[in-house]
Amino acid sequence: MIASIPSPEQSVWFIGPFPLRAYAMFILAGIIVAVWITQRRLEVRGGEPGQALDVAVWAVPFGIVGGRIYHVISSPGPYFGDGGHPLDAFKIWQGGLGIWGAVALGTVGAWIGCRRHGVSLLDYADAAAPGVVLAQAIGRWGNYFNNELFGTRTDLPWGLEIHCWDQGVGVAATCPGGTTNILGTFQPTFLYESLWCLLVAVVLVLVDRRFSLARGQVFALYGILYTLGRGVIEMLRSDQANYVLGLRLNVWTSVTVFAGSVLAFWLLGVRASRESSAEYPPADTSTADEASINESHPSQHPD
Repeated sequence: MIASIPSPEQSVWFIGPFPLRAYAMFILAGIIVAVWITQRRLEVRGGEPGQALDVAVWAVPFGIVGGRIYHVISSPGPYFGDGGHPLDAFKIWQGGLGIWGAVALGTVGAWIGCRRHGVSLLDYADAAAPGVVLAQAIGRWGNYFNNELFGTRTDLPWGLEIHCWDQGVGVAATCPGGTTNILGTFQPTFLYESLWCLLVAVVLVLVDRRFSLARGQVFALYGILYTLGRGVIEMLRSDQANYVLGLRLNVWTSVTVFAGSVLAFWLLGVRASRESSAEYPPADTSTADEASINESHPSQHPD
């Protein structure tokens, strides 16, 4: 190996009896950044101060529950497989939030919050999109501290050094039958996804500033761009997952969400175009044209 990316050997620290978990801290940091960005962008769309947080109070808990449910369903082995522990499904601090479930139930929570606080859901979604994907970029570093979300073995210079891990206490442990806690060097898929999410956030902001998109299209574009990268990165992962027709379930989900996002982007554009046409119909020029002709060729009346 010419070089490699080292991984932390600890993901939990104690302040007295209270555990400070890296995964939770990165998730919390992502949420704070997302709400702050959403508020700034929502005010540009006519929102009032504090509305982003008011809606987030509903969206975030729904999103966390949805993300955990999707993760457990898509990777059931550690919980319900041989040697699995069903109660571990509730240990969210050990990592494991599926973005698809988080977005799905998070949208339900946002819808409830928007209705309660008089906010347009489409405006809120467009305002939130860059912040949401930036929160994903931040949250992936929690996976880094947990020594998880890595890909296949590699000898690339930027390979990620992974430790054998004791999930119960959040520290590296000696590998079974070995004398070291180094499991090997793997593709840093957490880093690939974090960088891709950063790029998507920048593109969303630039496109939103440069083009006049219909309401909801920024969020649909987020779905399009994120799934493009996620589908590729998912193919590099090596953690346990369900397979359908030889592909990981998350790959099929990426394809489905990509197709749905493309369709939503198009339908939102069509609807906006129709609404614009209905509000500003073409002027009826036939009467004006007839009057102009009469002025140019006045009728000849006999004396």
